[in-house]
Amino acid sequence: MAAAALSFACSGFAHAELNVFACEPEYAALAKELAPNASIYSATTALQDPHQVQARPSLIAKMRQADLVVCAGADLEIGWLPMLQMKSANAKVHSTEQGLFFAAEQIDTLDKLASVDRSMGDVHAKGNPHIHFDPNRVLTVAKALTAKMSQLEPSEAANYQKSLADFSSRWQAAIPRWEEQAKPLKGKKVIAYHTSFRYLFNWLGIEQVADLEPKPGLAPTSGHLASLLSRAEQGDIFAVVVASYQDERGAKWLGEKANLPVVMLPMSVGGNDNSQDLFSLYDSAISLLNGVK
Repeated sequence: MAAAALSFACSGFAHAELNVFACEPEYAALAKELAPNASIYSATTALQDPHQVQARPSLIAKMRQADLVVCAGADLEIGWLPMLQMKSANAKVHSTEQGLFFAAEQIDTLDKLASVDRSMGDVHAKGNPHIHFDPNRVLTVAKALTAKMSQLEPSEAANYQKSLADFSSRWQAAIPRWEEQAKPLKGKKVIAYHTSFRYLFNWLGIEQVADLEPKPGLAPTSGHLASLLSRAEQGDIFAVVVASYQDERGAKWLGEKANLPVVMLPMSVGGNDNSQDLFSLYDSAISLLNGVK
């Protein structure tokens, strides 16, 4: 009996999977690359605004089970994450010293603000949180997330390092390919919603000259759209860009009036049929921009 018990204890059944709660699908996808055997749940999809999430009972239950919570940070989830943490009563994920991980804290964010007030709209003092469209920053986050997983599950540290090495090798090989494909986009000017693709545009050399929102988080008004039409009539705008979760109406109106193409880019993994992981997310976004006529 003792031998049988020892055999069972040493089997795979004795090892509990790391239970990961990801705030956004890009971090669920990254966690899957680094911990392929983990149980991973994404609180949102690429068709949802990650700023606006309801603390539903199903999310509370998932967070209650989590060993690790991975989020963008920079206050992107400030409207809903604290409520989930409180209601789940899971002490393991209340602190970054334990099982809470913010991607934005691992890198230098763009567009930090010295101060913020409500009159400015939905802005982030800690910088733009949509960092997952900068491949170099993603690699830095991957290394930090691997260290966090190894901290939480030391017995699996060697496996996490192997997964990181594999991911890093494939990712670093993909970056020059993406940059070569995106060369025709350098210097192009776009009008886009919010600053959702700030890091993508910064990386590829695309300039966002205007925002479809009069203020971040506010829907386009007729007066604001009229001013954008005047800007578009200068003739140097490449396209109007929207994210997979954003309302297209204002963009379509502007596109029709200014005779500009409207491009919907996947905001994250799952944002369209071609974006099933981080690699294909980048492939799809660059392909869609290159396809503008």
